Parts: sequence; C-alpha cells; structure tokens
Amino acid sequence: MSISAIASGTAGMYRAADRLDASASRVARFGTGPSETDLSTELVEVMMAETDFKAAATVIRATDRMTKSTIDILA
Repeated sequence: MSISAIASGTAGMYRAADRLDASASRVARFGTGPSETDLSTELVEVMMAETDFKAAATVIRATDRMTKSTIDILA
C-alpha cells in the first residue's frame, strides 16, 4: 500500500513539474511572434502547478509518517 501511495505522489509531482514546464515555455515565447499566450492564464497555471506539487508532496510525507508508525508498532 505505501509503495503505491509513494508512486502516486511521485507521479503527481512529475505531472505538476510538466505543467509548470509547459507554462514556462509558453511565457518564454510571449512576444516573439504570433503567440496567443495570455499571461494571466499562465500565472494561474503556475499557481495550480505549485498547488498540485504541494499536494503530491503531502501524500508522500503522510505515507512516510504512516510507514514509520507501522514500523514502530511492529518493532
């Protein structure tokens, strides 16, 4: 169970990082041609990616605490 929770948290962190990377690429291209980049939309994307990353990190921390508690109980 804890392995799948850690895998889910890690996958969430990767998705958040990919989302941030895509948004950063769009912002970097802003003003360099016929771009349809809306900076306010990209700011929201960055904030959502940050929230997603924090949530995924919380899943991993919670799993770590649960695993440690289980080991303490069994030891």
